[in-house]
Amino acid sequence: MAQEDVKLLGVVGSPFVCRVQIALKLKGVEYKFVTQDLQNKSEELLKYNPIHKKVPVLVHNERPINESLVIVEYIDEAWKGKSILPADPYQRALARFWAKFIDDKVFGAAWKSVFTVNEEEREKNVKETHEGLQFLEDELKGKFFGGEEYGLVDIAAVNIAFWVPLVQEVAGLQLFTNDKFPKLYKWSQEFLSQPTIKECLPPRDPIFSFFKARYESLLASAK
Repeated sequence: MAQEDVKLLGVVGSPFVCRVQIALKLKGVEYKFVTQDLQNKSEELLKYNPIHKKVPVLVHNERPINESLVIVEYIDEAWKGKSILPADPYQRALARFWAKFIDDKVFGAAWKSVFTVNEEEREKNVKETHEGLQFLEDELKGKFFGGEEYGLVDIAAVNIAFWVPLVQEVAGLQLFTNDKFPKLYKWSQEFLSQPTIKECLPPRDPIFSFFKARYESLLASAK
């Protein structure tokens, strides 16, 4: 490709931004990371994502792409190198289904399990999280969701591998454990130990402190 201008608008510590960073790293794409303040949204963010006003936004030669899974697929198609999606149309469709399932049925519920003060609501979300994780546990047939190499579903599930254990510790919950989901837990350890993935993960301690403060603030406001 000719000279390219690639920017990623994001925040450190976002699981959705991390997905995009992994895909860019896998493809060897050089890019500029433009840190955003989500409490005081920049003109650049509002220009490139006027509908959702969220990160991540990938800007490729001044053309913005929004939504982490859409961006990861775009990166796979726009740059040569290691394939993120399978070649077979049916396997591609399955990968898209499970990647979306992670956002719709697992990560949202896990998040609400932690950042909800209503006990009944929390129990409902914990149950939904466990049900979703069980589907993934049953679906995992090999070393990775992508087989012997990780792909779209694994990248989507970085939310589960890194962020869910972190936020469950914040609230003292047992959402994702080796006892309940042994195959999935083993996958998470294997996935997080991959060199490319390790390079893209944020430092754990400051992220933990950030979410702990948010959790304690939520509890205090509920009293």
